[in-house]
Amino acid sequence: MECLIEAKGISKDFELGDVTVHALKDVSFQIEKGEMIVILGPSGSGKSTLLNILGGIETVTGGAVLYQGKELNRLDPGALTKYRREHVGFVFQFYNLMPGLTAKENVELAAELGKDPFDAMELLEQVGLADRADHFPSKLSGGQQQRIAIARALCKNPDMLLCDEPTGALDSQTGGQILKLLYDFNKRYEKAVVIITHNQNIAEIADRVFCFKDGELVKITVNERPKKPEELEL
Repeated sequence: MECLIEAKGISKDFELGDVTVHALKDVSFQIEKGEMIVILGPSGSGKSTLLNILGGIETVTGGAVLYQGKELNRLDPGALTKYRREHVGFVFQFYNLMPGLTAKENVELAAELGKDPFDAMELLEQVGLADRADHFPSKLSGGQQQRIAIARALCKNPDMLLCDEPTGALDSQTGGQILKLLYDFNKRYEKAVVIITHNQNIAEIADRVFCFKDGELVKITVNERPKKPEELEL
């Protein structure tokens, strides 16, 4: 398989007054094109910090992150912005939709960022919300808003989808629907999907599972036979 992104001994420190917080400590791994990765760990273990670094939102204190062989830390601000726009999609626990735009308009925003975007209405059909295209976020349920947020993240056709607790605010049935969308995107388009979660059952759909504790990558587990989302007990 082709290596998409690689972390080489990365660390990340935050200065809080006189205290230095070591959010990540000497973390190394590779993510291959088309892989489904689940990241597990308690709150404060460095998971979200790692996701922000992979997405080019934060920079490392030490080590290097390479995207297709190019070191993110060495990119100028314009090139880093281009990386975020063209290659990375984000899905968060809270949906961050634009309240004054319809569902379709929220998705179309992302289409303007990608080089080879998907069609917004086709994505709304895939997430089962074509009939809600003209609805504003305030008229949609939490699960519907999350599906819109996923369609928006997918619309620019990213190489890698980064998901921070995408089912954390949803009931188990709706969460299962969200996981199926992410799973189907991963399999259909062979794009890398990285999911942060506290729910260990979700790890069963992953090709590999990264376990974090106190800023360290303590274990990588390979799933020989990953499950499908509909086989999970959430």
